[in-house]
Amino acid sequence: MLNLTQRLILGCALVAALGIGIVVAAHRALAAGGDLNLAIAFLISMVLVEIAMVMLVLRPIRTLANDFKKIAGGNLEHRVEWGSRDSFGVIAAELNRIAVRLRDLRDTEAGRRQMEYQLSDAVLQSIFEPIIVTDAKGHILKLNQAASEILGEAAKDRMGLNNTPGGDKILGAIRDAIAMQKPIAAEGDAAMLPMRIGSQSRSYRLRTTPMRDSEGRLLGAVTTLEDVTSLQDTDRFKSQFISVASKKLRDPLLQLRRGLYALQNGFAGELLPLQSELVVEASSESEKLEDLMSDLIEVAELDSGKRELKLERLRPRILLDEARNRHIDEAGSKGVRIEVNAFADLSFVLADRRAARTIFDNLIANALRYTPQDGEILLAAEEMKEYVQFTIRDSGRGIEAERLTNIFDRFNPFSERGTGMGLALVRRLVETLGGQIAVESRLGQGTTFRFTLPVAVAAATPHPVEVG
Repeated sequence: MLNLTQRLILGCALVAALGIGIVVAAHRALAAGGDLNLAIAFLISMVLVEIAMVMLVLRPIRTLANDFKKIAGGNLEHRVEWGSRDSFGVIAAELNRIAVRLRDLRDTEAGRRQMEYQLSDAVLQSIFEPIIVTDAKGHILKLNQAASEILGEAAKDRMGLNNTPGGDKILGAIRDAIAMQKPIAAEGDAAMLPMRIGSQSRSYRLRTTPMRDSEGRLLGAVTTLEDVTSLQDTDRFKSQFISVASKKLRDPLLQLRRGLYALQNGFAGELLPLQSELVVEASSESEKLEDLMSDLIEVAELDSGKRELKLERLRPRILLDEARNRHIDEAGSKGVRIEVNAFADLSFVLADRRAARTIFDNLIANALRYTPQDGEILLAAEEMKEYVQFTIRDSGRGIEAERLTNIFDRFNPFSERGTGMGLALVRRLVETLGGQIAVESRLGQGTTFRFTLPVAVAAATPHPVEVG
């Protein structure tokens, strides 16, 4: 049987020969004075033969084209039926082999994906902590069994979370993680999510992490609810214990400080040089103990809700100037400069004056403790949308990287001479006021603390003309 090339050559030759034959025959018939109708009929018959020859060549090509379309369209069960072993037969056989391979690959890939899905779903369901998986638009894709138990039927769609207790916090964390494309893990009360399962009340800490594919494209987010009920109960007990113990120790410490003050000022007689030195050191240590107990009591009052904040509109520049004035003498005695950099007309912040003072005093005291002679401490503020960001930067020795992650924890030894409670109190106060705090530091390059306080919304006051 002829192959495709041979068919095309033969077809072209026949078409050419027929064309020449038609022209010659028509010319001779007309020259001999023959019947014109007979010549026309002969010509038509020759054209039909040419068309038939062309169709004979094109038919296998059309048949293969249709088979290609079916297989390319996803019908991998389709087979090309071709009896001969010419070029078309070879093409048909290879096309059938390709279809078989594609079908096997599809079935194998589908099976692998199904197994991976079942495995990942089993892992998700086996995790004890509630987990919520959302897409890049914040729509819920998957809940594990633990999440379904605490969120119920209402959490199966995004709108349902709006009507679920704590759902607004979950949606907010998911929205922030997707928008900023970084993990969201708040601390303190801002992260606590009280939930009820049956008759039991539990507390969860909310953490949301964005998901990306191998090319870094955002796929969605994974939200984890960590059960911290027992930790919260333990922490509450510790706070109560510390509060009671600190208050009970305050009176004896006050009497001790009074006695040391009397000795230091000679009310009990003249002291020898060594005795005077010991009294001064004891007074210094008792002052540190007083500061520690004050911090402990303040943290305990914040945790228990007994500390009532009196929010008012405060000028950031005035807060910085007052903080500088409170520490300028101590800084001058150490040869340290304190500079203020902030515009006087920055928006008011909404804060408690006493809390703001505690925040600045603790951060500046830490800066002074580690800034060497001829060093500098910068106090700055700048407006950032709905917040004012305050900065306390020193030129001290810096903090080790391994200590930065826990620097705001309670009893963290920020310095060998510090109490370890000041920064924990600072973070607690900043978060209670609706702000956030962060620290940056490298050894030999100083330390920078940044915290935010919300901008005070101006109260609407009617114009005098409008009154009445």
